[in-house]
Amino acid sequence: MKYQNMTPQSTVRRLPLYLRKLDHLIESGIQVTSSQELSSRTGFTAEQIRKDLAYFGAFGTRGKGYNTKFLREKILKIIGLDEQTNIVVVGVGHLGIAITRYNVTKNPYVNVAAAFDIDPAIVGKKILDVEVLHISRLKETAKKQDIRAAVLTVPAEHAQAGFQSIVESGINVIYNFAPVKLPAMKGIYVHNADLSAELQSIIYYATMLHKEKNKILAKK
Repeated sequence: MKYQNMTPQSTVRRLPLYLRKLDHLIESGIQVTSSQELSSRTGFTAEQIRKDLAYFGAFGTRGKGYNTKFLREKILKIIGLDEQTNIVVVGVGHLGIAITRYNVTKNPYVNVAAAFDIDPAIVGKKILDVEVLHISRLKETAKKQDIRAAVLTVPAEHAQAGFQSIVESGINVIYNFAPVKLPAMKGIYVHNADLSAELQSIIYYATMLHKEKNKILAKK
């Protein structure tokens, strides 16, 4: 789905990285930072960082840089993390369990309100404090808990049904880990995470580096 007159997706994806580095700076007692400092910590150019932040306003002072706490608060508000966002996980296999556990223990910005599955052997159990409910209760939960996003972690053969259940529940933002590209729909934002393709991309670099290593060894 394409959105008009909105911040580029590449910029939006970099904001959480800036936020993470600001968290580290604040934890280290650093009160003021600069685009150059953020550049050295993130790998993005100082110019790119300034351009990204400029989409949302002027947060620094020329020659002085950025107040770390102020900038962190602004980025939190821009992303929507100034208050916890309620999400659900649909599909309680190994990946669904791992994602639920991670977000419960490591991600203070979201609240996993519930997890959903169709397997009677799983429904009724808990992942830490997160209850696993039958998928038929997704719509009721979405309305009651004001769910803003769903993480879909089901096998390929169940992806379409899971997607349909999420859409029918009124949730319009989906992070899809199923190995199927979900269809575009008006008013629905889907981010498809293709773990298999990403791993294959990494293998390309592993192959290239392995060949280079062998060339160096052959010359010795």
